[in-house]
Parts: sequence; structure tokens; C-alpha cells
Amino acid sequence: MDDDIADILASVSAPALPVRTLDLQALTRAWVNERTAPELLPYPTDLVDRVMERIGKQISTIEEMSGTMDPQANFTLVILQTELERFKFLVRSFLRARIAKIDTYTLHYATLPSQLSPLERQYLQSHQSLISTHYSTSFLSTFPTSLQKLDDTAGGISMVDKPDEDAAVFCRVLRDTGNVEIQGISEVAEIEMKRGDVRVLRWSAVKEAVERGDVELI
Repeated sequence: MDDDIADILASVSAPALPVRTLDLQALTRAWVNERTAPELLPYPTDLVDRVMERIGKQISTIEEMSGTMDPQANFTLVILQTELERFKFLVRSFLRARIAKIDTYTLHYATLPSQLSPLERQYLQSHQSLISTHYSTSFLSTFPTSLQKLDDTAGGISMVDKPDEDAAVFCRVLRDTGNVEIQGISEVAEIEMKRGDVRVLRWSAVKEAVERGDVELI
């Protein structure tokens, strides 16, 4: 009996979601993850490119429909405009969260260009150039040459600020990921990450799972 029920359930496939809906879900998850994670996550190039292309097409459609006096078309126009604003808000907030991290840890991310988009790399270089020029003209030029570096590591102490990888994050498990090691006060323990679990863990413990898409931040 159980086998028959399993066969019936297996034969029923859930309706496929439209690409637009899937992209909205993926963008929302990327936005929440980026705002919550203490460090930059890999830039989702394909997702952002698809969303930006869709925004451009939606703007063109809205402009074409704006001249009509058809009430039905006007109702559709309101729906399209609402959806457009939702996508634009998510993209803007997502990029602002990334820019804030680049501003805070400029020198650190200058050594990790693979985490950035081409435009973000340009922004980082311009930002660092402005900061260096400002510091130099304000006070660094009066220091000895050996003390003018902003990324000095003399004495085993780095001047480069880095994100706190041990910061606590709230996360939800999307797929079973097995055991994760967590550092206690005096020992290392393991916990099992099962689908649906909600936990508070150190970012370093779930970073790889978040990047794989097995865990999301909340």
C-alpha cells in the first residue's frame, strides 16, 4: 500500500514556476544573504544580468502602454509598474549592501577581485585612490616614507581591516548538509543540519553552505 502511494506521489509533478518568479525568489534570497552576511558573497553575475535585462524590457513595455486610454491596459500598467518597482528596490538595496562592505573593507577586497563585479572593481579602485590621496595630503605626507603605507603588516600586525568571520548569523537549512563543526568555549562540537532547522551559528561555520545554496540567512 505504501509503495502504491509513493508511486502515485512520484508520478505527480509540481507545476514548474516561471523563470520570472524563480529569479525574483533568487534575487530576494541573495539580497537577504548579502545584507546579513558579515562579508561579501560571490557576485551572482548571471542572475543580476537576467534581472537587469528584464527591467529594461519592462520599462520599454510600460512606456509603450502609457499612451493608451484603455482601462484594461491601465490596470495591467499598474501591475507592471508595481512589479518593476519591486525588482528595482531589490537590486538597489542588494548593490548598496555590497558597496557598504567595499567602503568599510576596501583594502581587504582589493586582494579579492573575484568576489566583485567589473563595476565594483572600478568603484573600489576609484574609492581607494580618493582615500589614499586624501590621507596623503592631510597628514601622511608629513610622516617618514616607511610609515605612509595603509596596508602595512610590520610586526605581524596587519593594518587592513577584515570582516568578522566569527560573527553570529541566523540561518535556515534548505537542504540536509550533514554535520557542521562549531567551536565552543573549551571544545569543538558537531551539530547535524537538517532541512527546516533554524539556528544561530558563527558565519565561518555556515559560509560554504550559504554559498552552495544549502543554507540561507534570515
